Amino acid sequence: MGVDEAAKGLLEEALGTGAEFRPDQLEAIEALVERRARVLVVQRTGWGKSIVYFIAARLLREEGRGPTILISPLLSLMRDQIAMASRLGVQAVSMNSTNPERWDEVEAALEEDEVDILLVSPERLANRRFRERTLTAIPKGIGLFVVDEAHCISDWGHDFRPDYQRIRQITEYLPAGVPLLATTATANDRVVADIESQLGPNLEVFRGPLARDSLHLQVIQLESQADRLAWLATYLDGVQGSGIVYVLTVRAALRVSDWLRQQGIEAPPYYGSLDHEERLRLEQALRGNEVKALVATVALGMGFDKPDLSFVVHFQRPSSAVAYYQQIGRAGRAVERADVVLLTGREDDEIAEYFIADAFPPESVMREVLDAIETEDEVSLRKLETLVNAKYAEIDRALKILEVAGALARQGGGWTRTPNRWDPDNERIEQVTATRYRELERMQSYAETGECLMCFLTKELDGPDAEPCGRCANCAGPFLSADLDPELVQEAVVFLKRAYRPIEPRRQWPAGLGEPRGRIPADLQLEEGRALAIYGDAGWGGAVKAGKSGGSFPDELVEAAAEMVEDDLRPDPKPTWVTAVPSLRHPELVPDFARRLAERLALPYRATLEKTRETPQQKTMENSARQARNVIGAFAVDPTEIMDGPVLLVDDMVDSRWSLTVCGVALREAGSGPVYPVALGETSVGRS
Repeated sequence: MGVDEAAKGLLEEALGTGAEFRPDQLEAIEALVERRARVLVVQRTGWGKSIVYFIAARLLREEGRGPTILISPLLSLMRDQIAMASRLGVQAVSMNSTNPERWDEVEAALEEDEVDILLVSPERLANRRFRERTLTAIPKGIGLFVVDEAHCISDWGHDFRPDYQRIRQITEYLPAGVPLLATTATANDRVVADIESQLGPNLEVFRGPLARDSLHLQVIQLESQADRLAWLATYLDGVQGSGIVYVLTVRAALRVSDWLRQQGIEAPPYYGSLDHEERLRLEQALRGNEVKALVATVALGMGFDKPDLSFVVHFQRPSSAVAYYQQIGRAGRAVERADVVLLTGREDDEIAEYFIADAFPPESVMREVLDAIETEDEVSLRKLETLVNAKYAEIDRALKILEVAGALARQGGGWTRTPNRWDPDNERIEQVTATRYRELERMQSYAETGECLMCFLTKELDGPDAEPCGRCANCAGPFLSADLDPELVQEAVVFLKRAYRPIEPRRQWPAGLGEPRGRIPADLQLEEGRALAIYGDAGWGGAVKAGKSGGSFPDELVEAAAEMVEDDLRPDPKPTWVTAVPSLRHPELVPDFARRLAERLALPYRATLEKTRETPQQKTMENSARQARNVIGAFAVDPTEIMDGPVLLVDDMVDSRWSLTVCGVALREAGSGPVYPVALGETSVGRS
């Protein structure tokens, strides 16, 4: 039986009698199985790229070849792939951070040649055990090497991950005759060329049309968050089926989900830092139509498969057409029509520009990391926080980039310097950054264009079929109203002004501060507190920003903070006095506000705390260890001003919480009662 007949039989086994291959599917399978080729498949979402590698893997196994190694970027994607594999009679297993208890079992199955496909994340390639034990446990060698979501290989792609660059090193040493398959739905010409350069010569490219007939696209301009919240609640209340509401940050996911829940709409938040079991539960709830939507960051993206997803709404505008196309591709795979709506407003660019600027660690941070590691035998990430003035995530990215480049090596619980020289590719970083700003400008143009929306996206991805779709709002007229219910808008305004932010107590001192510190004693810890708003954001955030810039906070913020304390924080036992975190730069700004808040709450104010030395602003300290070290020993208590009852500790801004924590410890040690922190603005940025 030829490859085409065998492949057709497997397709019908999975999808039913009479199932037919889509254009290029069979051709890609034949290239892998018959010619042992290196293949790049660039096809629209929902085309069926997994069909190619599962059938090719099965056919190669039937020829006696070894298992397929599949590099897959997300746990949710792995789960979907394993489910699909079982329908094709393919024995697929995964090794990832959530199942270390199964690694021995998987390695034993590999040794017994009982595994058809092994799914791993690109990060697993950095794991010594995986390289030295798992891969060597395969008696017949690798039968097929697959890189899913291959745009992650390229730093021109919208979701570049440094660990994907390890793949280039592996593919260079694949034995002759081992076929390779790379797949993606979101690669323009520049990304395709970069993938080709990294995966070697003679790469056969199968590239198809990108337009999706089921998707109906519309852009709705709603500048304020209150307007967008009101529109979203109205839309979700009336639309049939279930879908995804995409947001740019974790804090937006939590806020939008809270609003929808208040409106009687079940739409839980979904983001990357949720634990594995909770993410799995939420994915299953969406698949089973147990929720109206998930309010998700990009963590719910590549490969998530729910064929009857009937809408995708973006609450905020993504930074590139490539990323946007990838996300809207979740919808309309097995339904005739799916709504795709982009809401856009004034804060979208600010968030996008933050992420673009934050994408690559500065050369100064890379050098600091290298210098710090050269002075020690073995340096952990937590130790590096005390040595390098950079954010934890920034140091982590720097370590990955330097390790992939061969400048660092993992050693025990940390990193050591290798003899290899490291030089930054500043020219490429500048080019990539400039390209991402241009892509942001193109997304701004998409939000304002009068041409076909699907045609616009297709051209941005260099697709071969950029023709008017006849279905989008620009081609056929708006299919959804932008009208708003004024009462619901006002309700959203009130919601935003009461979207208080919890201030969680610090319970542990950062590592590496010197002298035994460890856990903060329970009787010295802060109580849970509240911040009135996110600095500069919707609700009260704009008024907080204006007040801080103007040198005085208005009375309306005093009233709002008092309502927050009385109606939401509701401290128990109740505070009997108020004090403030002092500042040498702006000595009256916070005390003035705290005095007026104390008067509104009918409590005495005491200037209990003193700043004993000038410190750099906390916002210049980039990680927790540096922020804690910056303020430890910088405050003292005036014993003549201390009171022994519970106290409200007031500050204008909260980010790391270390100023509040250090002041709280000082107050408790001096004899105060429980300390409740209260701040006007939170300045941290939520991620995916």
